[in-house]
Amino acid sequence: MPALAALVAVTLVHLVAQGVAPGGVVADLTQVLLMPALAWLLWTTTPDPKSQLARLALAALGLSWLGDTLPRFFDDGSDAGFWAMVVPFLLAQIAYAAAFLPFVDRSIARTRPVLVAPCVAAVLAVLVFTALWTGAIWPVLVYGAAIVTMAVLATGLDRVATVGAVVFLVSDGLIALRTFALVELPLHSVLVMLTYVIAQFLLVASIAHHDRAARPLRG
Repeated sequence: MPALAALVAVTLVHLVAQGVAPGGVVADLTQVLLMPALAWLLWTTTPDPKSQLARLALAALGLSWLGDTLPRFFDDGSDAGFWAMVVPFLLAQIAYAAAFLPFVDRSIARTRPVLVAPCVAAVLAVLVFTALWTGAIWPVLVYGAAIVTMAVLATGLDRVATVGAVVFLVSDGLIALRTFALVELPLHSVLVMLTYVIAQFLLVASIAHHDRAARPLRG
């Protein structure tokens, strides 16, 4: 499958580049190719015409691409660059949440609401710390609410989507750890991007599987 091969190739090159020369030309170029490769994979593995689920997922991937790309047009560490990353990713989480909303009755919000509390508590702990560190309480709370909502609703699709959503939380947690707590783990950039790609891939794989089960591919 060409799309999957392209995704694997770009991901491997990107991760190596992040490990060897983070912020270099190769790392930057391959990062902006990751989401287009995933969108290509989703497009070619879902039937036409595209369902609302697939369309919203494609929108989420497009917004994620903007979050990967737009900050490069601003100075490193600038507020404008930070918001150019955060706003598209916030909208991407909202798009994913909208995609998963029709499956809310099968999500833990309805079937096991007690499991929502630990998710909220863990994210709130991170949010409170980062909000106190930066003073940006409302933006942090809004983003946190969006990603928790997405993660909870993703449990309604299947276990693959659930794992993808949890890994997304880990990826964003790693970003918050470095950005706000100034904690840098070994190969931190590699870990951030590895969890990011795995999360997006699992969400895409789950969505494509659901779409094919509902409407088999033709030809």
